[in-house]
Amino acid sequence: MRRPEHAQALNSQGLRVSGTHSFTSRVHATADATEVPECDLGIVCSKANDTEQSVRPVAHCFVRGAILSAQNGLGCEEIIAQHTKGFVMRGTTFMSGTRQSDTHVKYELDTPTWLGPFEPSGTPFELVDEAAALITASGLKAIALRDARAAQWSKLIFNASVNSVSALTELPHCPAFAAEEEMGDLGHLLHDLIEEGKRVAAALGIDLQDDPWEMNKVGALTNHAPSMLYDIKHHLPTEANFLVGAIARAAERAGLQAPLHAALYRLIRAKESSWKEGSK
Repeated sequence: MRRPEHAQALNSQGLRVSGTHSFTSRVHATADATEVPECDLGIVCSKANDTEQSVRPVAHCFVRGAILSAQNGLGCEEIIAQHTKGFVMRGTTFMSGTRQSDTHVKYELDTPTWLGPFEPSGTPFELVDEAAALITASGLKAIALRDARAAQWSKLIFNASVNSVSALTELPHCPAFAAEEEMGDLGHLLHDLIEEGKRVAAALGIDLQDDPWEMNKVGALTNHAPSMLYDIKHHLPTEANFLVGAIARAAERAGLQAPLHAALYRLIRAKESSWKEGSK
């Protein structure tokens, strides 16, 4: 945790959750990595850009344990594995919430976290199954998979499309993202992006767990502000490199063209560069 005052607020007030669930939980938060004991299981939920900064100071706490990446995009597990000798798990989640304050989160989509072994770390499936059972016992939803790449790519394709379009239009994930009645409707672009992503996954031999277009239609009913929209509005670095950029690079490695993903990635990068130019 980057801010000691955030940890102090959580310790004194607890974490309040509203929305689909309503409760306040007492937590033990710290901004000091030296206070973290040896752990059996860690869950990394930081922005993909912050993975190394988040994991490196506490990686030694998981030498005999495991770390689950429940983050957006591709590449986080590889970064985690560089810093720990413990087991690493590949994970993705479709549940979402909106931060109301340092101590209050509005929980919106009550859906599962999918997790499986990160293959290069030799993580046994039994450990994944145990982690899923712990998450489920907490009142959340989790599904252990022997191969989580299909689930990860389902979320990746959905997330890369929705976050990128939201970042460039500055619209929340709203019904417009699924509308296809008229030629100018935004849903056409989302559908084309998703189909392009599915072609890349198929070329890599990945049979998707869920249909990203159906995921988009469900999410479009929530009017939820994606994380990249928050970043754009606050002039913060986005996760585009791990999302839409990751699909564009995967397509290139597979000998395919992914022009829509490449175009959106370049436009978001240019938008980020414009803040630096404007500050001059």
